[in-house]
Amino acid sequence: MTKLTPAQWVQDELLAGRHLRPQVEQTTAYAPANIALSKYWGKREASYNLPVTGSLSVSLDDHGTHTQLCVIDAPEHQVYLNGEQLAPDSGFAAKLATWLGLFTPADVKLRIDTRNSIPTAAGLASSASGFGAMSLACNALFGWQLDYTSLSALARLGSGSASRSLWHGFVKWQAGEASNGHDSVAYVLPERWPQLRVGILTVSSASKAVSSREGMGRTVNTSKLYEQWPAQANADLATIEQAIMAGDFTRMGETAEHNAMSMHATMVAAWPPLVYWQPESVAAMQKVWQLRKEGVEVYLTMDAGPNLKLLFEAHNEAKVQATFPQVDVIRPFTSQVHE
Repeated sequence: MTKLTPAQWVQDELLAGRHLRPQVEQTTAYAPANIALSKYWGKREASYNLPVTGSLSVSLDDHGTHTQLCVIDAPEHQVYLNGEQLAPDSGFAAKLATWLGLFTPADVKLRIDTRNSIPTAAGLASSASGFGAMSLACNALFGWQLDYTSLSALARLGSGSASRSLWHGFVKWQAGEASNGHDSVAYVLPERWPQLRVGILTVSSASKAVSSREGMGRTVNTSKLYEQWPAQANADLATIEQAIMAGDFTRMGETAEHNAMSMHATMVAAWPPLVYWQPESVAAMQKVWQLRKEGVEVYLTMDAGPNLKLLFEAHNEAKVQATFPQVDVIRPFTSQVHE
């Protein structure tokens, strides 16, 4: 049996019987960024963005992406990022055009206005919220009425982590087994944790020299340490999910930090070595570890970038802010804006 291309799968199966032309002139949507507590690093199939393992994240409430789509009469899509028009061949604009090409007729062109409330391409999951918002906006623009499970699969084709950016709260992305990825989708967990805090510690807001996509490929292909990663990642995922269900902050925090450090170890062992950390990143890690020695329970996690995400509970918020005055504290389960 001939394997379908992603475009064939989207049009023939995911969107079967649905409109491929816009049904309204304009739509808007919002999707939150998410921070993986158990990481996604490595693909089992690149064209469908299928992960080697599952992952689990917590969404960042009002830190994410607002996207407006407008139908235009133009020879190509127009992409604006934070108010600035991007060249069609720039990385973000090109990725959007490729993704839209999975389902839009050649004569359908859109103006895409995207605004991120987090730094773009700096290891803060802006591509995840970007494609999450695009999926939600397209669902409304084309009148598909897809459920969130189907939208998760569609978002994943733009950015793997985007599969987790449609919901608020804890979200689990299952790796799936199907070759076309129809079962590699995310879903929200029912547990809520009002006392949980996520601190964003921005070391650098500059774009990464090596994208996550490129970094994953290099790590999988050249790092001997990566051979051990899938087993650990699956075990960590199960442990973190159990800790969330039990409300065990220590277990969740320790496992999330160890998971992140292990992921970065696989990158350092790649060739050429892949080191996203900057000196300021390491200095901040040392401060986190010193806080723990002093009895302040705070843990760190890092994605493919130099910036830290701190995990702590409400009763330690003042102490964390005193140590890191520049930290942006997010309360994922207390906002009334995005329930």
